[in-house]
Amino acid sequence: MIFIRADGGPEIGIGHLMRCMTLARELASRQDDRENICFVCADQGGADFAKGQGFPARILGTRYQDMESELPLWSRILEETREKKEPGSFLILADSYFVTEKYLAALKNLAYTALMDDMGTERYPVDCLINYNLTADFEAYERLYEGQNTDLIIGSRYAPVRRQFLNVDYQMREQVKSVLITTGGGDIENIAGQIWRTINTEDYEFHLVTGRFNPHFQELKRLEEGCRNLHIHHDVADMAGLMKMCDMAITAGGSTVYELAAVGVPFICFSYAENQEEQARCMAQRRIAPYAGAYHRSPGETLVRIRELFQQTASDPKERRTIHENEKNLTDGKGAARLAEELVRLAGRRK
Repeated sequence: MIFIRADGGPEIGIGHLMRCMTLARELASRQDDRENICFVCADQGGADFAKGQGFPARILGTRYQDMESELPLWSRILEETREKKEPGSFLILADSYFVTEKYLAALKNLAYTALMDDMGTERYPVDCLINYNLTADFEAYERLYEGQNTDLIIGSRYAPVRRQFLNVDYQMREQVKSVLITTGGGDIENIAGQIWRTINTEDYEFHLVTGRFNPHFQELKRLEEGCRNLHIHHDVADMAGLMKMCDMAITAGGSTVYELAAVGVPFICFSYAENQEEQARCMAQRRIAPYAGAYHRSPGETLVRIRELFQQTASDPKERRTIHENEKNLTDGKGAARLAEELVRLAGRRK
């Protein structure tokens, strides 16, 4: 039985839930049984998302920022599961920035425990550590976890990209006409709207994506009514299809960069959280995507830089071609399948 501990909402966005959902689908395809994969969420919002995707979910009724408070509930969850199903081993995958050493050590005593880690700065008491980011260094992780017998799944070849992004026939165009703006599932500051206002001209069609937890959706829909070149897309199912029709994209530096790379859409990225900064800067250094700055540190400067980079890149087909070719080396779109296979193999070995 596999438990996935992740949350999502207006304050923290939906990135953790989305990447875990992609992995869950791959895990389910190997077991041919979604009932053996259960999402565990602090509140109703995350659980509703999981159930809407066809997976069972448990609601802890706790604050997602205080994960240690939920520890007494885990023993009950696992005991109830043993009573309902055949006795067997448990795998718990945690994906949260609010985990603590005490929390993970307690889970490790109950089950094979894996952690999604985006930073690589702390040593956690887990059985398995996963970091698929471009900047993740396997040798650095080996040094960090030396002597701890922790399984390491490291590198962008494991980036959990949804199957819809596999083998998309994307065609580069000399002239930019359609531009995608995407900033994650929450976007409580309406960064997407601010970007659009900063770069908007009648020369382009803008496709602005809002996630299910975006509190500005109605505001943006009203804006759309008076703008012929603005199209609002809410809680998009076929993101690969939307990306395919766009000539450029502006995105936050989260998991969406791997989806854009799998399709081949030239993009500009920025960071809006500390955990995105290093990866976004690295993409610029490797000419995978221009980096506009850290919005969470300097919002005004970042918006100005986005406008400058957009104008430069949109008018330079040679630069967009370079980005297109370089980003295709970031991921082949098969990372979720690799990650699922490796996780199941390692967990099975520890039985």
